[in-house]
Amino acid sequence: MTTTQNTCRSCGNPLKHTFVELGVSPLANSYLTEEQLQQMEPFYPLHAYVCDACYLVQLNEFESPDQIFGDYAYFSSYSESWLNHAKEYTNLMVERFGLNSNSHVVEIASNDGYLLQYFKEKRIPVLGVEPARNVAKVAQEAGIPTITKFFGVQTALKLSSEGKHADLMLGNNVLAHVPDLNDFVKGFKVLLKPQGVITIEFPHLMQLIQGNQFDTIYHEHFSYFSLITVNKVFAKHGLTIFDVQELPTHGGSLRIYACHAEDTSKPVSEQISDLLNREIDAGFTNLQLYQSFGKRVKETKRNILDFMIKAKREEKSIVGYGAPAKGNTLLNYCGIRTDFIDYTVDRSPHKQGHFLPGTRIPIYQPDEIKETKPDYLVILPWNLQAEIMEQMAHIRDWGGQFATLIPEVKIYP
Repeated sequence: MTTTQNTCRSCGNPLKHTFVELGVSPLANSYLTEEQLQQMEPFYPLHAYVCDACYLVQLNEFESPDQIFGDYAYFSSYSESWLNHAKEYTNLMVERFGLNSNSHVVEIASNDGYLLQYFKEKRIPVLGVEPARNVAKVAQEAGIPTITKFFGVQTALKLSSEGKHADLMLGNNVLAHVPDLNDFVKGFKVLLKPQGVITIEFPHLMQLIQGNQFDTIYHEHFSYFSLITVNKVFAKHGLTIFDVQELPTHGGSLRIYACHAEDTSKPVSEQISDLLNREIDAGFTNLQLYQSFGKRVKETKRNILDFMIKAKREEKSIVGYGAPAKGNTLLNYCGIRTDFIDYTVDRSPHKQGHFLPGTRIPIYQPDEIKETKPDYLVILPWNLQAEIMEQMAHIRDWGGQFATLIPEVKIYP
């Protein structure tokens, strides 16, 4: 177990203010085998703080990144909508920045090669940096050059010494996973070519708060960002954020574009000042906004349990769809186990046959739903709701209904 000081990982300021406290929870991606059901699970406080200096929302670090990400259960290629997002991103980058066979694209936390495959199809040289050995192996077997390393200044210096500087560096849904935030961002500064571009995608804290997405808080996510905060972090390391896009992915994300502060060829767009002003107007530089979030979360928990209790008293069967990390936060916080949800299903064979951490709900193949014909199918990865409802439309044949629990309980007949 890693010991930590309760100080901001961005600016070093003491952390004194609670954003939300979600009790104790296991690591959200620590899926259990049947043998492990007879063993004790480690649970850690899931207590998010907000820094009153830079407004970074963050968790303390309890386990090392190697423990969390050394062998990882999340494979990006099992979501069709995410693959489509990656393909559209590739086309956009090639067109906007004129990438070609003389360019070099480096993806940090490249997972199983789900995105770099599209650059490779266009004959653009690529390199993936992925810390999870089991995931990196899948990318390597698919012909995607991938090194198994955590990214930071040390890795960047090694790649730089090998002449592997980047025209485009990207990191999708990795910024939140980084405990040493300053070392990580500084690594981008080291490896980026003088005229190169960085794009980073991360869930937008504004959407988390407005959408009541407390389930996206788990130990693998060390930090939660507004544009206000991420702008400060990048500026500290000589990087300028020159553009931003708001995306629908993961319940509402930002894609920031950054370059060297010395690179004057990329003017800062109006979208930057527009979004910064919107965040300020919404209260993101006021502690009251952050400190009011916990009350909403408690009421949401009560409403979820009301739905579950009522359904079970009416002898209705409830099963889950998906085994996402966010679902494990929600289920553990609400105390929902097999007394409410019989099982869940997931398309990933890496999760099938396992059990959810903490709640120990079994994970089956999606075909199990046709066999048991549940009354309610609770969509745990609510960000993929449309995709899942289309895949599982046949539950209506026996009168089954879909349910989502975030931002509030909603039933879809």
